[in-house]
Parts: sequence; structure tokens; C-alpha cells
Amino acid sequence: MALTGRAALLALLGVVPVALLPGWPAVLLVALALAVLVAVDVALAAPVGGLRLARRGATAVRLGEQAEVALVVGNPSTRPLRGVLRDAWVPSAGASPATQVVDVPAGEQRVLTTALRPTRRGDRTPDRVTVRALGPLGVAGRQGRHVVPWSVRVQPAFASRRHLPERLSRLRTLDGLQAARTRGQGTEFDSLRDYVAGDDVRSIDWRATARSTDVVVRTWRPERDRQVLVVLDTGRTSAGRVGDAPRLDAAMDAALLLAALASRAGDRVDLLAVDRRTRASVEGAGRDELLARLVDAMAVLEPVLVESDARLLVAEVLRRARRRSLVVLLTSLDAAPLQEGLLPLLPSLTARHTVLVASVGDPRVEEMRSGRGTPEAVYDAAAAERAAAERRRSAALLRRRGVEVVDAPPAALAPALADAYLALKAAGRL
Repeated sequence: MALTGRAALLALLGVVPVALLPGWPAVLLVALALAVLVAVDVALAAPVGGLRLARRGATAVRLGEQAEVALVVGNPSTRPLRGVLRDAWVPSAGASPATQVVDVPAGEQRVLTTALRPTRRGDRTPDRVTVRALGPLGVAGRQGRHVVPWSVRVQPAFASRRHLPERLSRLRTLDGLQAARTRGQGTEFDSLRDYVAGDDVRSIDWRATARSTDVVVRTWRPERDRQVLVVLDTGRTSAGRVGDAPRLDAAMDAALLLAALASRAGDRVDLLAVDRRTRASVEGAGRDELLARLVDAMAVLEPVLVESDARLLVAEVLRRARRRSLVVLLTSLDAAPLQEGLLPLLPSLTARHTVLVASVGDPRVEEMRSGRGTPEAVYDAAAAERAAAERRRSAALLRRRGVEVVDAPPAALAPALADAYLALKAAGRL
């Protein structure tokens, strides 16, 4: 049973006869009248226990976008259902409206729509549906709760997709679709042409030159069907927040742009997310299904507050990448975990693969480096300078071991990583 504001108003009005006719009889009379009205209203209200509830609508949405989930309310009773319904979701689902008026005639059904604008990735689920059916007087009614399962997977936003058209244009130029050709070790043979000043003498085709009156060189184009293994470090360092989001979210965004670009280039893209254990894996996805599988796998990833196991990471990479590949490791450049974990194991990776380390920088550190004017600002600037110097030393250590390094703030990381991939393509290193 549930009481409404009308019941409280009637109780307040009952004070008038009690004041005019003081004594217990007047109190009992008012209480009895109010109890009768409540009992009648509850008796005439539609039963809520037998309602037939079902859901339909969106099962996936990108972070920051809106989705709609419909709740179908069926009333099998012989009384009309009039009242209020609350479809409760977890707070991060961003559900609205909080409550809705429901009016379902006997034997019919109605559809109520809830709009979701999630604020976090992952699976967002509803809690319970609470229905309050009111009697004809609107004084009281029946109330019940129903569990109606549903799940909406909130996928990464992929804000960097706006950079994709420009990179695809550069890729077409690199790939020869706009009459440009590149040369380099490990590329596919394309055609023969006359030697011009500046050509690498290693590209001279001596047999063709012997049959010609001019020196002839081979031209090459970037190889296709190479493997790109993207590794997301989901350990402790990925939980650090830069702005309003953890570093892991920026790493995911960069990984999606790289995957979209590499798949268009004809390369095969796999994903591995690891800390102390493997959290997600995508292997063997075709070009048409790649992004869908990646965003689905990334949606449920959350940073884990443990130090990542570098040995496990390297072992998984070596197991999955049998032939020479581009291994893109999205991790931190923090000195301690890098020097104690990854650096000693790098030779086993660089001997077999091209390795690229990409890290999310904090633009706030750059702002603090220029701070002056107060003692606090000077101390902040000194701390920021020390942090920046440690990152530069870490990057230098990696480069000396043959690793490409991309270090950029969240908004710039995705395009910088895509540019690094294109540069490796142009140099014939992939």
C-alpha cells in the first residue's frame, strides 16, 4: 500500500472538525473516515503484482551519445492501471526521466521510453521497476517492484575518428594511389624506372640496367598484410587521471584510430589488454568487423590497481606474434615501472619485432613548469620539471634500444600515433 499527498491533505483537513468538536470521538471519526477512503482506494486500484513488463531498444551506445530503451507495460487485469512508474538505472547510465505517469487500460499495454546518456564505459544495467497504481480517489494505491533485466554496453567514444580522413589521404599517397611511390627495405616491388640523382644505389636493378641504355632502379611500395599488435597496459599507471578521464581512455582512443588506419592499409590488427593477467583479446578480425570487435572488447576494460607483469606481457606478445610485426605498447613512461619491468625484457621483443611505445602525457605538467610568482608556484614548477625530465630520460632509454616512442597529451596522442605508423610505413620498417 502507498499513500499520496491527497491522504496527507485529507488528514490535515480533519483537524478542522477535531478543533470544532474537541474530544476523542471526533478524532476517531476522522481517522475512521480516512481509513475507509484509503481502504476503498486500495481495493479499487489495479493490481501491480501481475503486470507484464518487458524491455526493448538499444543494447550498445558510444560514450557521450544518447540511447533509448523502451519498457513495455502490459496490464492483464480487469481494472485500468493509473499511477506512476519509476524505472531505476545505475547512476552512471544517466537515465531520464526519473519517473513517468502510467495509464494502461484493462487488457492493454503501453510503451514508456527511457533516455540514457551514460557517463562511464562498461555494461549499464537497470535496477528495479517500481509501479504505484492509484485508486480512483487518488488517496492511496498499491505499489510493487519488478526486476526487468537488460544491459546496455557503453563503448569508447572514439573522438579521434575526426583525424581519420586526413590520415587515409596520406596513406593513399604513400600507397601509390596518388602516383607517389616510396622505397625502403622490406617493401614490395612495384615497377622499374630510370635512375635519378638521389636514388639509393641499392635500388639499382643491374640486370635491367644491362639490357638498357640507362641505369634502371626498382621502385617499391609499402607491404600489406602485416600484423599490428596493439597492447593496452591496464595496470596501475593506466588509472591515473588526466583531465576528466583515466589514461586508459586516451590510450583506447589512440588504439582505435591506429586500428582503423592500419586495417585500411591492408594490415591485420590484433588487440591485447594485460596487467597481471590478460583482460581482453581480439585476434583474426576482418576489416569489416574489426572496429566493432575492438570497441566491444574495450568497453568493459577498467584500470586495475596493481603493477603490470612485464614478463607476462612480453610472453603473450611473443606467443601471438609469430612473424615480424609492429608491436604498439600503450603504457606509461614513468621511470620506476619501466626500468624495473619492461626495459630488461626489451631485447627479446626488439630482436623479432618493431616496437613502438606510446604514452599519455599530462598537459597540466607543462603548465606547472612555467609557473612563477609565488613560492608554491616555484615548487610546483620544480616538481613538474623533474617529472618531465624523468619522462625524457625514459624515452631516451627506449630509443637507444631501438624502440620508437610517442609521448603526447590525450588530445594529441591518437594523431601522433597514427603519424608514427605512417612514418614507419614510409620508411619500409613495417
